[in-house]
Amino acid sequence: MATTLNSAQGRDPLDVPKLVVAIGAGPAGLTAAYRLLQGGANVLVLEADSVVGGISRTVQRDGWRFDIGGHRFFTKVTEVESFWHEILLDKEFLVRPRMSRIFYDGKFFDYPIRPVNALKNLGMLEAALCVGSYAWARIKPPSDQDTFEGWTASRFGWRLYRKFFKSYTEKVWGMPATEIRADWAAQRIKNLSLSKALLQAIFKRSGRETVTSLIEEFQYPKYGPGMMWERCCELVRSGGGTVLLDSPVVSVRHSDGLATHVTYRSDAGHIDIAPAHEPEMAPADRPLHTRPTGGSDSLREVQVSAVISSMPLTDLATALDPSPPEEVLAAASRLSYRDFLTVALVVPESCGFPDNWIYIHDPNVYAGRIQNFGSWSPWMVKDGQTCLGMEYFVSEGDTLWEMPDGALVELAKRELDSIGLVSADVVENGYVVRMPKAYPVYDEGYQEAVEIIRKWLDINVANVYPVGRNGMHRYNNQDHSMYTAMLAVENILQGASHDVWSVNVEADYHEEHSR
Repeated sequence: MATTLNSAQGRDPLDVPKLVVAIGAGPAGLTAAYRLLQGGANVLVLEADSVVGGISRTVQRDGWRFDIGGHRFFTKVTEVESFWHEILLDKEFLVRPRMSRIFYDGKFFDYPIRPVNALKNLGMLEAALCVGSYAWARIKPPSDQDTFEGWTASRFGWRLYRKFFKSYTEKVWGMPATEIRADWAAQRIKNLSLSKALLQAIFKRSGRETVTSLIEEFQYPKYGPGMMWERCCELVRSGGGTVLLDSPVVSVRHSDGLATHVTYRSDAGHIDIAPAHEPEMAPADRPLHTRPTGGSDSLREVQVSAVISSMPLTDLATALDPSPPEEVLAAASRLSYRDFLTVALVVPESCGFPDNWIYIHDPNVYAGRIQNFGSWSPWMVKDGQTCLGMEYFVSEGDTLWEMPDGALVELAKRELDSIGLVSADVVENGYVVRMPKAYPVYDEGYQEAVEIIRKWLDINVANVYPVGRNGMHRYNNQDHSMYTAMLAVENILQGASHDVWSVNVEADYHEEHSR
């Protein structure tokens, strides 16, 4: 059931009456703000963008709604599941069937790969070659399994790797698979392998119970994932918190091992930030109002007791004042991100497909994946029509990123036609949505760079808590991002010692569950 905030929930308020600042109004930042208010803290959320939700936002154009990348609401974390249903009413969730396929060589393959389907589409000769390739990879595994290529080929064989993993993965990251670290595959694919898929197929056909299977359905807010975060933002504000949009953080000032002040840019005017409920304190101890700094009326500064940061880890490092040592700044400069854009094409409903999304493994087209927003929720589209999201993995400033919207719409129409899914002449309209820093890149040396920054933060600004996907430079799912925020709040309010960096290290695939 949805609820309004009950600030203290029977516990004493935070005994330090200063502000806790949450940087970013995505799933991690707003989850943190909501939980902080429940614990009686005084909260300010600073979001650089003009909307909430981060990559989990829902974009609206002319009555159409677009999900940025697709967000299945499925989790193994009970605290996250409870949180979702605390923010939205049960009736505001749909239960949707899970379906994803790979489009390769004019055929549809189930994903994750299901042996019977794959064998049928490949044909007996090619299937035999793939099985032989897998067997050879088991006998003589790749020498370097620290790369995505070696890790995946060792589990599926070279032939299946080249057909079903290589082209798509290189589209996503814009680099050869030999330069992508195995960490990404290990995190996203987990312990899936061809042998496991074959065993499950055999057990299923023989009527025996399998230990695990892929989820067959998931929850989804009827108006898209942004509905969750728009409602959460409303609850934070009504509960006494402050959420400022178009308010990027400029600096995080620190001394004696702690962050003390946050400076941000905002035209919101004077913000009188009151505590969630008034603890007894002398007037001199009341939290500072935000106030202009120095020579610019748009720069404002607040005194803080803690900072929960979901801003990109690179930006956090460079925002610290005084600056970290050169080693830390150099590590931050080594981290990179992959950006993302969606071209949403309006087509007749009959041109849709049942999948949530289809992976495009054709190396001759730029698009990497196609969403059907009508398959996510009928409330995302209009009667008699649907909207297909052609997804492009790009780098900010490259040719596709800089291409005018009209030219991108025409490109997407041609590509949709060229792969034979939908004729270009039935497309009625198109919209372009750009999303910077959508994916932290797992390239050579990223782990070492993250560790250098993390260790320095732990020692020198112990009350700054990186959370979420970009905040930790980790390809977290939405639920894992939320959970890191929940644990960080417990560290702040309860003096707990949770290691948020241990979240999302379980061995099994995210969308796999026990039966």
